[in-house]
Amino acid sequence: MKYEIKNQPFTVLTLHMEQGESIKCQSGAMAWMSPGIQMETKTGGLGGMFKKALVGESLALNHYTAAQAGELTLAKHCPGDIMAFNISETPIIAQKTSFLAATEGVNLDIYLQQRASAGFFGGEGFLMQKYSGSGYAWLEIDGSVQERVLAAGEKLIVDSGYVAAMDATCSMEIQTVKGLTNVLLGGEGLFNTVVNGPGRVWLQTMPINALAMNLYAYMPHPSN
Repeated sequence: MKYEIKNQPFTVLTLHMEQGESIKCQSGAMAWMSPGIQMETKTGGLGGMFKKALVGESLALNHYTAAQAGELTLAKHCPGDIMAFNISETPIIAQKTSFLAATEGVNLDIYLQQRASAGFFGGEGFLMQKYSGSGYAWLEIDGSVQERVLAAGEKLIVDSGYVAAMDATCSMEIQTVKGLTNVLLGGEGLFNTVVNGPGRVWLQTMPINALAMNLYAYMPHPSN
């Protein structure tokens, strides 16, 4: 399936679908499409709905099938980027709620951090999502994206919330920020996320929670 990603930072994904091709996507992602493309909403059963609820995604996915060749355009929910991942090459782990769309052969499952502290304090979430199987997945990135390749044993220290995705060969742990002054006045919080290689790591430059906090500072607040 051919695709185009364009119009950053108000990014859209256009899929050029041949007859019989099908994709699944997050509910509400469709922006426009050709008349010959048909939609069906599926929940994946109670087990699938439970998994989606845990990672904060909509309980149903929309499946689009091309009855005849045409285009389907999906829009990102907030300013940022969209990345395409060839899951056939290697499984990946991504932040929850980043899922935009995938071909039907891609499996979405819950990924539980091996170290509970990495989820409770790391900002990426105790629950992430694992993408495996075959085909392509398209994920939403907050802000722009930077890719780093880590060698075996190499570490990368990342502020909480900035890890968008990583190869399944990578792992995560938590590092406490040292020094009381650093914690109180440094503005970086109590913990950093440490990503361990080998594998690729995709970093996002503006996590949605950081964007929300920055905007909140400029919003009028009712007087006490």
